[in-house]
Amino acid sequence: MFRIALTGGIASGKSAVATLFEARGVPVVDSDVIAREIVAPGTPALDAIRVRFGDAVLLPDGSLDRRALREQVFADPAARRDLEAITHPAIRERMQAWSRTAAGPYQIHMIPLLAEGGGRRDRAANTACDATRWGRCQLRSKRARRASLACRTTRHCR
Repeated sequence: MFRIALTGGIASGKSAVATLFEARGVPVVDSDVIAREIVAPGTPALDAIRVRFGDAVLLPDGSLDRRALREQVFADPAARRDLEAITHPAIRERMQAWSRTAAGPYQIHMIPLLAEGGGRRDRAANTACDATRWGRCQLRSKRARRASLACRTTRHCR
């Protein structure tokens, strides 16, 4: 199976490109969707996050308080590395399992942090349109925009 990584920074058009592939019947897996699934209540990853970061990162219903966790990990590089050590193996495992069952001659793996995480695929396609990206970024909350941009590798570093 030929695997193509679809990567790019915040608001770079990854979802738009993935939608075009899906419309043509190409299997697409989104690592962001998987990242949400692996931290659902009752999962080993969420339990490990609670142990590492405390109950303050959980909402009253036991689900992950993404805002509280984001504030901790974007302020502390060591905390971010700890979170990645918990989540990345589970995400990779789930993506590999999906990949083994996907049909077709090739598949798209949407991985926003491919360069930052050291990930590899058979090929990589980086989406980037600075003017469009900037406009999309402006639509996001100021805090989310700043935090996300701060921890991503710049296009020039890739």
